Amino acid sequence: MNYFYILYSKELNQYYIGHTSENLQERLRKHLSNHSGFTAKVKDWIVVYFEEFATKSLAYKRELEVKKWKSRTRVERLIAEFNR
Repeated sequence: MNYFYILYSKELNQYYIGHTSENLQERLRKHLSNHSGFTAKVKDWIVVYFEEFATKSLAYKRELEVKKWKSRTRVERLIAEFNR
């Protein structure tokens, strides 16, 4: 399975938007491990939203779609609807 996902860091008060063809928990573990990149700044990332896709390209397409919103409010609305 392929995933589009959104992570949240309370410490940074920021979201990270990505996609993966890995198991989602394994991908989160990698974000929390010692690596370079945006998510390396802190170690409190949690998955707050995800969608499953049949192909990696569809998950990536969804990632780009949400990133183009450039709206924290819209992302938070998506997350709120998911958590209902």
